[in-house]
Amino acid sequence: MHTLLITGPGGAGRTTVAAATALAAARHGRRVLLLSGDVGDPLAALTGEEPVPGLRVARVDSGEEFREELVALQERGSALLAMVGARPLGAEELTELPGAEQFALLRALRRAAAAPGTDLVVVDMPPLHQTLSTLALPAQLRRYLARLLPAEKQAARALRPVLAQLAGVPMPAQWLYEAAARWDEELAAVQAVVEADTTELRLVAEPGPAAADALRLGRLGLALHQLPVRDLVANRTLPRDCADPWLAGLAAQQEKYAAEWAGEVPVVTLAHLGRDPRGPQDLERLAAADGLLPAPPAPRGAWAVEDRLAADGVLVWVVPLPGAHKSDLDLVRRGDELLLTAGPYRRIVPLPAALRRCTVSGAALTAGELRIRFTPDPGLWPRAQ
Repeated sequence: MHTLLITGPGGAGRTTVAAATALAAARHGRRVLLLSGDVGDPLAALTGEEPVPGLRVARVDSGEEFREELVALQERGSALLAMVGARPLGAEELTELPGAEQFALLRALRRAAAAPGTDLVVVDMPPLHQTLSTLALPAQLRRYLARLLPAEKQAARALRPVLAQLAGVPMPAQWLYEAAARWDEELAAVQAVVEADTTELRLVAEPGPAAADALRLGRLGLALHQLPVRDLVANRTLPRDCADPWLAGLAAQQEKYAAEWAGEVPVVTLAHLGRDPRGPQDLERLAAADGLLPAPPAPRGAWAVEDRLAADGVLVWVVPLPGAHKSDLDLVRRGDELLLTAGPYRRIVPLPAALRRCTVSGAALTAGELRIRFTPDPGLWPRAQ
């Protein structure tokens, strides 16, 4: 199943583009699920009340998700709560906390990817920076769980069931590790969807200097997390032949930035309708634009390790970071991991097996690639016979 995540700088029209993308695919015979987490269901004003064959629309209710999850968590820990004298909260008392939207969207994404009878899932994501933090969340939380609650260090695993029977309640450590195992399983399922070859992103931006700055940093973060960008929709573009001098200048500026983006990523152009899109007729016009129909995804490329031992005595790990500036970057080696910083984004990545037996000997940014040099450690590197 193909999953296409639609995001971009705030106010660029990503919800409209998501709806138009889903409609274009449905009109070409694909079974499409359009998923949105926006409050107020703005998709309803675009898709209308008449059903479109092959198109289903669903909205993520983060408040309901939060209440269900917390009530279920209380039920699983009811014995422990009773032991410490705590009173469980009722569902009607619960209001969602900050961050609940992210978790609800990720769960919905996992369910949608596993839903039968669907060829394409189009997801109306939050603005670009928030999308990045949301998609990075499963891997980050799994790392925290493994570090703070490592399964191999669960003391007295064999004794805990016996102690629990004697005490009459689940032991806190047992309950905590069981909860961590459930969380890790769910996070792993979401991470698998995010990192699948069939998941990619479509960026939406209105051509201009502010969007260019936001996209440079956003694409940098996406590259750092190895999230592939399928294309970029240059939205609300004005016609070249505007009679009004002010509009003509704005059209020229849009064309300039769209051309620059086209040199880096495939660009799909959507014309300005002269008003905010409203209703199925406007959506049909946008859905008919060339290039909006998504093609099947391509396999993701891994970060390559170049063997330059014979020539230079080093291995080079090539990390593509398009649009990066030297001042954006930092890296720190910690054991078998590398902490990479690119602009406002940070990621901790495990080193490939061969590089774990090496020391970092330098790095350079060349043509949008961070090339990290590793020199074999004589004490760890296999000796030639």
